[in-house]
Amino acid sequence: METTFTAVYEEVAESEGGGYVAYAEELPGAISEGDTLEEARLNLRDAIRLLLEANRELSPTPKRGTRVTREKLTVSVA
Repeated sequence: METTFTAVYEEVAESEGGGYVAYAEELPGAISEGDTLEEARLNLRDAIRLLLEANRELSPTPKRGTRVTREKLTVSVA
C-alpha cells in the first residue's frame, strides 16, 4: 500500500547544531531529523512506517461475534 503525505523539512541553524528537522503534516508524531536533507528524508520515511505499524498494533481488536466492515477510504483535502 502506498500513501502520499506532505513532508516538511526545516533547516536548523548552524548555531543550534545544523541539519534538518522533518515531519509529516498529516501524521502527528511522525517526526525525525538528519544531518543532511537526504538523511532527513530517509529518516522521515522510517518514522512514518514505524508510526503506522505501531498504530495498527495498538488499534482495538473487535469483540468476538461483532460484525466488522473494513474498507479503503479516500479523502481529498485542500
